[in-house]
Order: sequence, then C-alpha cells, then structure tokens
Amino acid sequence: MSDREPAPFDAVIVGGGPRAVAVIARLAARRRPDAPWGSAPDDTLRALRVAVVDRVEVGAGATWRTDQSPLLLNNTWAARTTVHADATTPMTGPVVTGPDLVDWARAEPGTAWARDEARDLGPGSYPTRRLQGAYYLDQLDEAARRGSIEVVPVHGTVVDVRTPRAGLREVVLAPGAGPATLTAPVVVLAQGMIQARRSPQTERFTDAARAHRLVYVEPGMPAERDWAAVPAGEDVLVAGLGANFFDVLAVLTVGRGGRFVDARTGLPTDVSGRPCDDGGADGPHAGDTLRYVPSGAEPHLLAGSRRGLPYRGKGALADGLPAPYEARIATRERFAALVERAAGRPVLDLARDVWPLLSAELVLAHLTALAGHRPSALREGLTPDVLARRLDAAEDPVREAAALVRDAADAVDPARADRPPRVSPADWSAWVEGWVRAEQESVASPLTSPRARVNQAMETLRGEVARLTRAGVVDGASLEAFGEGVLVPLGLALASGPPPRRTAQLLALVRAGVVELLGEDTRIDVEDGAFVARSRVRDAVRTRALIETRMHRGAVSPTDDPLLRALLDSGRARRHPLPTAAGGTVSSESLDVTRDGCELVDAAGAADDRVVVLGIPAEAVQRGSAIGASPGVPSPLLAGADVAAARILGVVVPEAGPSGQS
Repeated sequence: MSDREPAPFDAVIVGGGPRAVAVIARLAARRRPDAPWGSAPDDTLRALRVAVVDRVEVGAGATWRTDQSPLLLNNTWAARTTVHADATTPMTGPVVTGPDLVDWARAEPGTAWARDEARDLGPGSYPTRRLQGAYYLDQLDEAARRGSIEVVPVHGTVVDVRTPRAGLREVVLAPGAGPATLTAPVVVLAQGMIQARRSPQTERFTDAARAHRLVYVEPGMPAERDWAAVPAGEDVLVAGLGANFFDVLAVLTVGRGGRFVDARTGLPTDVSGRPCDDGGADGPHAGDTLRYVPSGAEPHLLAGSRRGLPYRGKGALADGLPAPYEARIATRERFAALVERAAGRPVLDLARDVWPLLSAELVLAHLTALAGHRPSALREGLTPDVLARRLDAAEDPVREAAALVRDAADAVDPARADRPPRVSPADWSAWVEGWVRAEQESVASPLTSPRARVNQAMETLRGEVARLTRAGVVDGASLEAFGEGVLVPLGLALASGPPPRRTAQLLALVRAGVVELLGEDTRIDVEDGAFVARSRVRDAVRTRALIETRMHRGAVSPTDDPLLRALLDSGRARRHPLPTAAGGTVSSESLDVTRDGCELVDAAGAADDRVVVLGIPAEAVQRGSAIGASPGVPSPLLAGADVAAARILGVVVPEAGPSGQS
C-alpha cells in the first residue's frame, strides 16, 4: 500500500459479540442523532466500511452464537438486556433509543425458531443464549443500515496488530480461508470473554485421559465441548459448581431424554402451564418443587468445588423482577463518605474499611427476613430499624446475630454464605437434605426467605463496591487480594446464580440421586489410571470420567488469545498497574488502557491512540464493562462503545475514505 492509498476500511473491530454491536450502534447514533431507530438510510452519507472479525459468528460472538443448544441459558432477566445507550450512560454522544431484548421479541424476530422462543419471553424470563444472539444480530443489521455503515464480517482469528505506516494499523489474521490482513486507521479490540491457556493441571489431566483411555472434558465454553463423550449410567466427577455447572446439568439430563415433572401432580407442566423442562421459565411457579424422571442415558454426577456448594438460585417472583434492595447500614451515603475520606488516594482497604459494612448489611438482610416472616426464630421482637441500629453498633455483627436467634441453624456468617458449615462426614448427607429444603424455599418463596434476602442484598452491595473501585480510592493490593479473591467469588455465588427453575431442577436431581455433592475443598487428581476426588467430607471417589465446568474470568496473563499474547509478549501492551496505599503499584490481570480514551498502553507507558480496547480484557480500568448493558442503568460497556465510535469518526478523513464521499 502506497503512502497515498486510502485504507480499505475505516475501522476494524476484533471480536464480534455485543461490544462490537454496541460500537456499530453508537456509530449510527453519532452519524444520525436525530433519526429514530428504524429510520430509512440517508443516501447522502458516505458509507463507512467497518470489518468485524470473529472466530465464531459476527454479531453474536462465541458466548451468544446462534447455533448452540437451546438448553444453554442466560442467567439475567430478559428485561435487563439491551445494546442501546440511554440517558443514564455517561457519554458524549447522543441518545438514540432502540429496542431492548423484550421489545424486540414482541416485534416477532425473522427466523422461525427465534419467533417460537420469543413468543413466551417475558420481562422476567431467562432467554436462551442463542435467542439473545439473534437479538444482537438484528441490532447489528439495523444499526448498520440506519447509519450507512457497511459491516464486512470476517470469520477468523486475529494474531497481531502492526503499524505499516503512520496513522494506520494492520490487523493480521491466522492462516485460513479469509484475508491475511485488514488495514484501517482505527482498531477496536472487543474480544469479550477471553480464555486461558491450558494450566499444568489441565495438561496433566489431558495426558492421563489419553494414556488411560479416560474421558476428560476440560474447562471452556459449554457450547464448544463434546458432551456426547460423557458416559451414560456411570459415575462422573464434576469440578466446579458455578454458572457452567447448570449448563452441564441441562445438557446431560433433559438433553439426554430425561424429564422434569411437577412433584405434586406428576404432570410435565407447572400450574401455570409452563413445561417443567423449561429452565428459563418465569413467574411465581418457576421455583416449585420438581421430580426428575430419568431416561437411563444420564450419568451419575459427583460434583464438588472449592466452595462446595452451587451458586444460589434467583427467586421466582410473580412479575419475574425483584424490587431493589434498600440498604440500612452499607448505604450509598456511607460509601460516598469513604470516597470523600480517601480524597482521591488509593488508601481504602476492602477487608478493613468495606467488608465490615457489607457483612453487617448481609446479616441485617437475613435477620429482617426472619423478623418479618418467622419472628419466633428470634429471641426478641425487634423491628428492622432496631436491628439495624444494634448491628451497626455491634463490634461483631455476626456474633450479635448469633445471640439473637433461638436456633443455631438460623444464624448466618456472610463470610461463609457460599459454603457449607464444617460438619462431620457422618452428618454430611443430613445437612445436604436441609440445604435442599432451604434452597427450595429460597427460590420458591423469595419474598420471605432469609437466603433470598441475602442474595438480593449482595446484588445491590456489589454495585456499590464497583462504584467505589471506579473512584480509584481502593488500595490496589487489596483489590487484587481481597477483591478478586473474596468479594468477587462471593458476589458471583450469591447474586449471579441461575434461574429459579434451573435451581429447582438441580434440587430434583439431588433428591433423585443423579447429582451428589462432594462438599467443600474438593480436590481431584489422577491415581492408578483413574480420576480421584477427595473433600472435607468424602474419602477417595474414583471415576473414569471428569468434567471441569469452570471458565476463565478474563485474566490476561494466562490468556490463550493469540492477539493479546502477541501484544503482551512483545511489550506493545502491559498489565494495568494498580496504585497501592504504600505508594507503589501491583499488576492487575487486565490490559493497561487510558482511562478516558480506552487507548492501549505499551510497556513504556505510551498510549496508542489508534487501538481502542473495550470490556473484559481492560476490566481493571473500565470497571463494570464485563457486565451486559441494562435499560435505565449506567453502562460502562456502552460508555466504552461510545468512546470507540467517537475515535473512529474523529480520525476518518472523508476526502481520503474508501468511497471518497463526504
């Protein structure tokens, strides 16, 4: 390419999921701020050419690919999904509204399977991932049409970004059927949920499976794993009880011909007429007790993890959506006071300054549910206001709460809310039976269950912690150690659980003996040609099959993404340094980018204004951008997309553009 030759593209977006769609939507909004969504194209606009690269599906990406099983669900309510920014999102571009997932579903999607799935979708439903992918695809097409943007889909894997000459970036693709390179003045990195290289343990398990003819399903995206290899009717170890665990349950039970029925009636539908096999059903009966009818093709799943318990299920509500939890101790004013006290310096310690507030609030949530709906559980008749004052003043809220309940089973320790108590192996089975009853109550009666109230409180509180971290006043060492090591896993376990129907299905599987919980601190190894698991409450359990359900959370140092590896290993990118209270820094597990422009920063600290990074790989700087956008909620994801759109339009020179039109 000569120095005078224009670039073939105005921008290249690496990663074709919702962040790419959001960038195109923000481009369309900035180009036509006064044209409502659905307006006819403006033929006077010069067409922008934007290449979008994805290894799976442009518009849906890997997570939301439309060819995946309908058994794989989102764990977020349909009403909380959009790709369009509204007035709540901080951005410099204009607000141009578009349909959220529910509005789009009501307008009848174009494909037959999407219309069938959309027909029963309500605000509180949990959509299939493929339906959400279809939504993203439609929004991409409409944004491109309305904004006069020619989106060129490229199927492939990006392995590098080079600078062929000043003002241009060259995206290099792995050898394949598509082009070798794509050139543009701006590149946007929007890879989404990046995965990790095989760990030494994964390599060891893979080698053992090959050597001993074992079955090993390694960590990764559920839609990309071979579930047919998992043997029927055999003991199978499952490592990991998080979000992917519930996908595994669906694929290996309903996906193999098993059925769930209403435990009271024996019918395949609940009292509202929704199929009991529908894991994403909403409404007040979604958490009702179920019974599992086996097909004989399912395995016997022996499941364990470090925590020892599955993520807690969300509650089944009449309208699907819960009312916001209102904190009485860990209030927004308290968090604002912490920010003011820090005066812009990274001096707050999460364990010392924040956890006591969170812990007291979670204890209060538990006790106020008891006081309101089972007051006999308390030694004294206490109002929520009195409880709040006593816990706020207590030196140890957990000990204070234990003294207020009559039965130790009604006590709560927020630090272990995601784990079982330390019971003896002989008492484990009985404890699990009690856990099944408590979890069933939590999803079926969320307005009265103390467990459900704690889950709702955590959903609100982790949002407050995110605001605190975005203010830049938390010590970096505390963020990495206590934040990533304690608060994030606890928040996921309590507030990012599956739909209520999925939890009801899990509990039915436990009652049927199809799923057996191994307990806390489950450790798995290979011994004498078999996989062997041990835990606090179980001796050695041997199987010839192992499923690891965990999925990488987006850390960049172990990533297997070839582009990020090339950038980090060459020094053209670095991990974001978090300032500490001691005056130094600690390296985060995110790329370093500029705070306002999302520009990639290299090892020497220089920013590349032609490479914009969005979302999960830059989470330490763009706090909250890993979370999907919701209507009426400030969205870091959409704010970043607007920054990327502004950068693209700011560097495109009309006279030198691909079409030569202004």
